[in-house]
Amino acid sequence: MAQLRRRLGRIFYIWKRRARWLFGKTKFAHQYESPLQTLVFQHKTPLIRPLKDVEMYLQHNKVINLQLAAAKINGLLILPGETFSFWKTVGAPTARKGYLEGLVLERGKVTKGIGGGLCQMGNLLYWMALHSPLTVTERWRHSYDVFPDESRVLPFGSGATLAYNYIDLQLRNDTPRHFQLRIWLSETHLHGEICSDEPISERYELIEKEHLIRHESNGGYSRHNRIARRVFSVASGALLREEWVAENHALMMYQPFLNG
Repeated sequence: MAQLRRRLGRIFYIWKRRARWLFGKTKFAHQYESPLQTLVFQHKTPLIRPLKDVEMYLQHNKVINLQLAAAKINGLLILPGETFSFWKTVGAPTARKGYLEGLVLERGKVTKGIGGGLCQMGNLLYWMALHSPLTVTERWRHSYDVFPDESRVLPFGSGATLAYNYIDLQLRNDTPRHFQLRIWLSETHLHGEICSDEPISERYELIEKEHLIRHESNGGYSRHNRIARRVFSVASGALLREEWVAENHALMMYQPFLNG
């Protein structure tokens, strides 16, 4: 019965989001263009990771899923006043479109699902957006911290989870400039760039604050932090302001403080 309620709930929220797409006032990005020449920020993440107890074919399938989604996003312009929506741009990740079974997280458990692995692209896009003048208007944090920090180079909680179509990542352009998303895959990495039609005047630096791990009454652990952004002048290098970006809380699905 609980599983049925969750399924019906997902269907309800999917159709609710589709209604917002059709009848809402948000102007979504939809135009593509040859690459803009001014690089704002770039980042890359490895396609294959050494994850314990995860079947390797799921990671190889994830690469296919990322290729399909990247083809929908690469070259997309975000014009002044427009909003980029991950799911409005990519569409439903179905088997009919070529998406394969990949790694998905459901209620803190690692499982399989068609289109699995696209959260890696959500993480990449969110991290890049935080290093740009784009405004994050929708982002959902990960509710579970599933894997230990092995090989992690970014702060905990600096990603964005996705689930078609009601758990979305949306970025709005509140500036007079044109921005462009560029996403592609090499043999080893998922690559991303945010480009602009002219140089920007600010530089961004993300820092983690107030990180803690708490022992919960049920015997498990939870993890918490806050992400702040420091904004510097490109011309002078002076710190202009510091602003809070996100607050993260996640249940840990592994035992912390253990080696190996």
